[in-house]
Amino acid sequence: MHRHYNGLKTALLFGLLSGVILLASYLLFGANLGALTIALVIALAINLGTYWFSDTVAIKAMRARPVTAAEQPAMHRIVQELSAKAGQPMPKLYVSPTMAPNAFATGRNPQHAAVCATEGILQILDERELRGVLGHELMHVYNRDMLTGSIAAAMSSVITYLAYAAMFFGGGGNDRERGGGAAGGLLMLFLGPLAAGLVQMAISRTREYDADEDGARLTGDPLALASALAKLERGVQARPLAPEPQLQSTSHLMIANPFRAQDVGQLFSTHPPMRQRIARLEAMAGRPLGR
Repeated sequence: MHRHYNGLKTALLFGLLSGVILLASYLLFGANLGALTIALVIALAINLGTYWFSDTVAIKAMRARPVTAAEQPAMHRIVQELSAKAGQPMPKLYVSPTMAPNAFATGRNPQHAAVCATEGILQILDERELRGVLGHELMHVYNRDMLTGSIAAAMSSVITYLAYAAMFFGGGGNDRERGGGAAGGLLMLFLGPLAAGLVQMAISRTREYDADEDGARLTGDPLALASALAKLERGVQARPLAPEPQLQSTSHLMIANPFRAQDVGQLFSTHPPMRQRIARLEAMAGRPLGR
């Protein structure tokens, strides 16, 4: 039930984002579609480039290195087993030297995917919990969440570019063409990018719920992931990542928000609250964690 709800919610959020784009274009430029077309081309070019090289960018940002089966036997064995179970190729495996506990998957498709765990997460999770986390990350790859996120980012960027164009070159069309007139255009100039960012974050949170549920189905052990998430919540608070620009651009890929909770408001978070994620996994298992 949750899986179908999440898919519908993602589709509705994309529809809402499309509506914000069209409204922004109309209020700022009226019936003139020139600025919208240029913004679409620029946003798609930039975000598709990011999507194509996503594995390289994220791995470098975390200073991760590739690991062999001899170096990380448990990680290698789990990913090999789950990939075979899903009928998918095995991704490349990496470990980041940071002690902040986290993990992420990236890559444009299952044939060009990478899964990375930090030294911190490998130290605090047992093998069962690690299996739950790796199942979650593999489902991000199999669900094409990098593509979904890149499309959402491109659509959000369109509104920002429209706002920049209106600021530097002025809006097009007269007040009648723009419906709301100058007041509506001015309002959209500031609120449009904010609204688009909020919708983009909501899409990201929905994809996290899906990866939790699909990953739990892949492993057959929802409570293992629930236990891992509970440990990660405590671990991230104890050892958060510094909110550096290169890490902020990749934080949405990680299984847990790597920054302190007080640094990011819930509306602007790319991750759902841990308690809600754990509660959903407990519901899947039919019993609370720890019983």
